Formats: sequence, C-alpha cells, structure tokens
Amino acid sequence: MIIWLLMRKVNPHSLCKNNFQKVNFRMDCRPLFIKAKKASRSLNVLDKDIINNILLSVAGAAIEHTEYILEENKRDLDLMDESDPRYDRLVLTSERIKGIASDLRNVVDLPSPLGHVLMKNIRQNGLIISKISVPFGVIGVIYEARPNVTFDVFSLCLKSGNICILKGGSDAIHSNTAIVTLIKKVLRKNGIEQDILTLLPSGRDETIQLLNAREYVDLIIPRGSRELIDYVRNNASIPVIETGAGICHTYFDEFGDKEKGREIIHNAKTRRVSVCNALDCVIIHEKRLYDLGYIVSLCSDSGVIIYADEKAYEALTDKYPAELLKKATSESFGTEFLSYKIAIKTVSSFEEAVDHISDYGSKHSEAIISENKNIIQLFYDVVDASSIYANASTAFTDGSEFGLGAEIGISTQKLHARGPMALEALTTYKWIIEGNGQIRK
Repeated sequence: MIIWLLMRKVNPHSLCKNNFQKVNFRMDCRPLFIKAKKASRSLNVLDKDIINNILLSVAGAAIEHTEYILEENKRDLDLMDESDPRYDRLVLTSERIKGIASDLRNVVDLPSPLGHVLMKNIRQNGLIISKISVPFGVIGVIYEARPNVTFDVFSLCLKSGNICILKGGSDAIHSNTAIVTLIKKVLRKNGIEQDILTLLPSGRDETIQLLNAREYVDLIIPRGSRELIDYVRNNASIPVIETGAGICHTYFDEFGDKEKGREIIHNAKTRRVSVCNALDCVIIHEKRLYDLGYIVSLCSDSGVIIYADEKAYEALTDKYPAELLKKATSESFGTEFLSYKIAIKTVSSFEEAVDHISDYGSKHSEAIISENKNIIQLFYDVVDASSIYANASTAFTDGSEFGLGAEIGISTQKLHARGPMALEALTTYKWIIEGNGQIRK
C-alpha cells in the first residue's frame, strides 16, 4: 500500500481526508469500490425481466454445480471444530442448496420494490412533486460463517437495484469464492457487468477499508455475532443497519397453557440452535414453578443444558436430568448461546419479567405464553423488540416466514428498517419535481 502511494506521490496520511484510517493495508480496495460505484449506473437501467432471468439462472447453476459447492464447503468445514456453534451455520448440504435455489425463485416472484410512487402532490404553482422508491446504490454486507448469505444478499440486492460488496469471514472463504464464481459466470453469460457483485478478501484490513469507503459505499449491513456488530458500529463512517444478534426470551405467564408452552419452548430452543431467533432464556412466573419440569421435559430429549436460577433449580431437581441441570451465574443471562443451552429466570410478577427482558434482551424477538388477553396486549405494548409473539415460537422470525421472500438480515434498530429485512428495506427514495417554467419569488 505504501509503495503504491509513493508511486503516485501521495502522502499516506492524506487517506484520512478521504475517510480512510491510517492503516497499512495489504490490499488497496479502492479500485474495487470505484468499479462497484460505476456499475450502479448500469444496474439502474437493467430491465426487470433480465434481472429475473439472471436469478433463475443462478438458481439453476446452484443445483447443477451442487457437488462443486459442497467440495469447496468441505474445505472450510475441515478447518472448523464441529463443536463450534458456527459449524451448523457453515454447513451446506444438497437439501440446503435446494432450499437456497427455492429462495432465489421466490425472489423472482416478488414484485420489484423500485419506482413506486410513495407520495404525489400538485402544488398551487403547478409543480408536480413525487416521492419515488429507488435503490440505495452500493451496499456493503459483512458476515461470518454463513455462505447461504452470499446467495441471499446477491438476489435481494439485484432485485432491488443495488450493487453488493460482500465481506465474508475467513471461515467460509472457499464456499463464498465458489458461490461468487458461479454467479459471475451467469452474469458473464448474460452480458451483465460483473462488478455488480464483489467479494473482498477475508482480512481485517479490507473490512476497515469497506467501513470507511464513504465516497463509494452507501450503506453497511453486518450479519453475525454481537462482537461483529459492535465492531462495525464502532468503526464505520458509513450508515449502518444493525442485524443479527438475538438474545430471545419466552415468558411463561401465570396464566400460561403448559401444553402450548412445552411445544413452543422446545421448538424455539432446538429447531436450529445456531440461528439468531433461537430461544436463550425462559422466564417463568413463580406460581407456575410446579409445572416447570413438564414444560421443559422435551428439552431433555434434545440434550439441552439448563442454567437455572435458585428457585427454578430447586423445582427441576429430580425432574430434569442431573447431568443437564446447572446453577445459573450472572453470565447465564444476556447470553446468546447458539448451542443446546438455555437459562431459566423465575419472576414474581409480569413487571419483573418485562424488566428482565429490558435489561438482557437485544430487541430481536420476545414471546409470552399466556391465556390472559389483557396481559398479552400489555406485553405487546410495553416490550421493546422488533418482533413480539404471543403463544408462538420465536423461530418464526424470518423473512420467508413473514412472507417477504429471502431476507438480508433482521434489524434490531429503529431507524429505517426493523425486524426481518427484504426488498423494501433495501430502497430509499428521491423526489421528482416536474415543472413548466416555474421560478421561485
């Protein structure tokens, strides 16, 4: 990087003036960013039918080259311990690739989010002012060991008219490279500018460059752990939509149905433990402790380790396998386990349950199990989260389950987008003003 700067007779510290940090980068990514920004103009005028045909071709290529993708995925898997919570996220199978291809086809069936007239107003002076949905432009997505995200992000960005710059983790470098290679082959075959999709190297230096490429990148979306999201938020000079980290609670109320609760808690915890909508903490009203053993009984069949507070531990003694029952510590609450582990907190009131969620939740998904309609409505009103459930599993927090098609992430913030994000969340708007010679006095 320094040699390159000297050849151009540029002071390396002047990078700071262009929103880059003082770092000796292994690779200068600006040429890639410049190409991506330039490619956005060609994408803006790409016919919608061509976009859909590309997505269908990518879906077909994924199925046709499943063996190649799985071979490259295995190279990544061989370097990761199977006990690592990220392992399940990293794994690709023939069935998962079929699911990915199905998601791509679902995106094809979705209406374009572009060119919608969000508002139209004819002023007294004759000016016609319209508010129109448009792409952001260039979106950078930083994610960890989830190669399916590569397909998801590309499909949603293409359908919404956005360029995507991908920064996957080193854990999935072979998988991501294989997927991007297939996609670019489809683009090349269709005569489409290949710079509409860029996969950056997996180093941290490249991440820093992306986070500070304000001249070229319009939005950053991180997907992954709380550590990743905090790092992106603290180091980016570009607007960020925070997604991913999910510390999810289910409150079993005094008036909860134990049959519903038993099934819901087991599903929310064990359906897929490594995803952000998985249940991390059961909150139970102390008046229902006598039912706790029954409520969590299915979890023992799945080998779920329970970290129980003092009252819950006493209630579960001799009712839950001793080797799976542990006493909770301060670290047990507010933890996204991403594994077959769960915490249990006992409360004496609805207010105490809500306080616990407020103190330890991540504003992702929260649930209540209750047959009292007034308490359910109060839960809806006072709990602050992107998705709030009554008598249902938090596992449903997903773009496809919400009818949005594939998802680019689950936003836990309040500006612009919240909850599962799909096509509409990848658009902004601009004002179109039609005049006939008007001037302002």
